[in-house]
Amino acid sequence: MVILKSKDEIEKIRRASRIVAIALSELKSQVKAGRTTAELDQLAEKLILKLEGKPAFKGYRGFPATLCTSVNEEVVHGIPSQRVLKEGDIIGLDLGAIVDGYYGDAAITVAVGGPLPVETERLIRVTEESLYLGIRQIEVGKRLSDISHAIQEHVEKAGFSVVTDFVGHGIGRNLHEDPQIPNFGEPGHGIRLRQGMTLAIEPMVNMGSHAVKVLEDNWTAVTQDGSLSAHFEHTVLVAESGPEILTRLSSP
Repeated sequence: MVILKSKDEIEKIRRASRIVAIALSELKSQVKAGRTTAELDQLAEKLILKLEGKPAFKGYRGFPATLCTSVNEEVVHGIPSQRVLKEGDIIGLDLGAIVDGYYGDAAITVAVGGPLPVETERLIRVTEESLYLGIRQIEVGKRLSDISHAIQEHVEKAGFSVVTDFVGHGIGRNLHEDPQIPNFGEPGHGIRLRQGMTLAIEPMVNMGSHAVKVLEDNWTAVTQDGSLSAHFEHTVLVAESGPEILTRLSSP
């Protein structure tokens, strides 16, 4: 069941989302060669608590950390560890926060040093572009799959693959709510978008095949062919005036 949010609920989601946006901005500046993913996780938790939120992921279905850190061929749900980041790595940072029982959720992919190979830079750019192209489809009355199709079309035109095993989702009082939002599909299908929906749009894009597998830790998803993967996500409100990106610090 898709839950439409009241003004009060939207304000709580907006506050949680702003905490995520501020924390991710700071984390991005701290991604450097020689730093461990566990250090980034510790910083993420400190930032969320300082901003008067609660970590959304820590303990969620048993996840052991505040931040998901997915390096290179890791697609999503990477567990922070003593792994040391190296020049030329790329890392997906996925973070959630809770305010008064309501969630915000976002993700970015960041280069560790540089310059990166041209194709790696293009993977990151195309993935982020596909996120905003999907968000651009968010209008009251449009269909859910219009978002999905816009993402898939852009990614595949660039020669990359959208991950089909994981999808975006509704968000609010729960981290994952209806509707599920695939990053693939034909336009004009699914439910109609309505004012008051809050959606987490999150393309996950592989340089090679779309196929993924989950490692023995039961969390970390990696590309089956070992190719690089990128991930971007925003929490978005369906408003009468169009999409409001709640996890962005400022307008473009």
